[in-house]
Amino acid sequence: MALPSRVKIVEVSPRDGLQNEKEFVPTDIKVELVDRLSAAGFPNVEAASFVSPKWVPQMADGADVMARIQRRPGTIYSVLTPNMKGFEGALAAGADEIVIFGAASEAFSQKNINCSIAESIARFEPVVQAAREAGIRVRGSISCALGCPYQGEVPVEAVVDVAQRYLAMQVDEIDVADTIGVGTPKRVREVMTAVTRVVDPARISGHFHDTYGQALANILAALESGISIFHTSVAGLGGCPYAKGATGNVATEDVLYMLRGLDIETGVDFDAVVDIGQWMSSHLNRKGSSRAGNAIAAKRAA
Repeated sequence: MALPSRVKIVEVSPRDGLQNEKEFVPTDIKVELVDRLSAAGFPNVEAASFVSPKWVPQMADGADVMARIQRRPGTIYSVLTPNMKGFEGALAAGADEIVIFGAASEAFSQKNINCSIAESIARFEPVVQAAREAGIRVRGSISCALGCPYQGEVPVEAVVDVAQRYLAMQVDEIDVADTIGVGTPKRVREVMTAVTRVVDPARISGHFHDTYGQALANILAALESGISIFHTSVAGLGGCPYAKGATGNVATEDVLYMLRGLDIETGVDFDAVVDIGQWMSSHLNRKGSSRAGNAIAAKRAA
């Protein structure tokens, strides 16, 4: 299959990238991160999370972040909303898109939120309905679509089943997420081929973690499967707290470098993203995991 000429990048570092940081990241830094990402040209920024601060204390300032960011016209600002209380917070904050999250693994669903996949999806129905009535976009994420830390392999049929449940709720976009980064290109093709039989490829996004160094290869396999939306995180920030050794999201800088080499447009300023990654890594007092970003920064300093 011919590769797409343009790809939409959803930048997830302000939410998925920072949510597991042990030291609280100041609200000022989060706001600046979102603003710098907006200025770099990302069409969609996952800016905050409206979950209980008891469970995710790092995201306790979501309302403040959303109130203070400088909104770029045409940019979608997404927030994570697990329930109606979260949705009410997202609505008050002026979110453009809410994100709900189910799993393709029964074991993960039970361990993570103490209910079955079917029960978890049912909980989202009133949230999605309220969002649609309010004119807010809805994105549905399928966690553990390529493997689970508890049950291991996840059947392709299970991923398709969750996708169909999301479709029935009229979700706008569906994320196929390799939550713990165990996927390989062959498996990505199998899963994406199956999902695109029931969902328009234009509504599917790939969310890859780089635990085993497969994320770029997996993105290429997804591109070849007709997928043109991908989630990335500057400096490779993030990780899965439920999987020992699971590293962060694929680094935005690395994906942009690869896409540029494939002559695929994104509308994102690559040099600005390298600067953002280096700045954020400096604030967190560690080197980011982006090989492209670090290489370019070293070349600039030479």
